[in-house]
Amino acid sequence: MEIPSPMRTCLDKIQKKSTLADIMKSLKDYKIILRPDDNGTFVAYIPAIKGCHAWGETPEEALCELNPVFEMIQEEYLEEGKILPDDVEVTVFHAS
Repeated sequence: MEIPSPMRTCLDKIQKKSTLADIMKSLKDYKIILRPDDNGTFVAYIPAIKGCHAWGETPEEALCELNPVFEMIQEEYLEEGKILPDDVEVTVFHAS
């Protein structure tokens, strides 16, 4: 699936960020779920990392807002001497 241009720009910025150590993961190491929310906004989240979610008026804004949340959680893990969890498998299905 081709990623729309504004989202690609945001992802490119995220992928160019350097990490503090080789063992630290980056946002590109995780599956990101992007979906509409009940109130007309959008939510982006990483299922593998508890609390790693962000909202935005548009899908692009939600995705871009996820980066500082990820960095904050990564910093908390680092301060506690932990590494971020591995990514998880995600299954998508539609109820009938």
